[in-house]
Amino acid sequence: MNDAPVIVAGGLSDSHTWNLVFLQLLLEEHGHRVVNLGPCVPEELLISEALAQRPALIVMSSVNGHGYQDGMRMITRLRDHPELGELPVVIGGKLGISGTRSAVEAANLKNAGYDAVFDDSAEGIGAFSRMLDALPQRALV
Repeated sequence: MNDAPVIVAGGLSDSHTWNLVFLQLLLEEHGHRVVNLGPCVPEELLISEALAQRPALIVMSSVNGHGYQDGMRMITRLRDHPELGELPVVIGGKLGISGTRSAVEAANLKNAGYDAVFDDSAEGIGAFSRMLDALPQRALV
C-alpha cells in the first residue's frame, strides 16, 4: 500500500479549477490520496508542499494555454531542489494557446525535468490513463 499522495496543481497563470477537480476525482477512482493545491499555484507553494508531503507524483494541469511557459518555470524551480530530483512530475492539458504543442516543445519540457507530457488530445488522455494504471495504488478504506 502506498500512502504517499498525488499532488495536483494548476500553473501560476491558470485560474481554472474544473480540470483540477476532474483530475482529483480520476486519481481517487484509481485509489490514490490526492492533495489538490488548486489553481494559480506559485512555485514556492508547490515546492514546499512537495517537500512536506513527499508525494508519489505531481500532476500539473493547464487549461488556459500557457502550460508550456508555466510548466517550464515550475519544473526548473522544482528540480533546483536535490531532494526533489527523483520525484515523478507530469504535465498535461492545453499547453499552448493554439492547442497541442510541437514535439520539440514536448521534448523541451521532458528535458527540463518532466517525466511525461500529455496534451489534451484523445491520445494524450489515453496515455495519461495508462500511466495511472501503472502506478502503485492504495486501497481506499
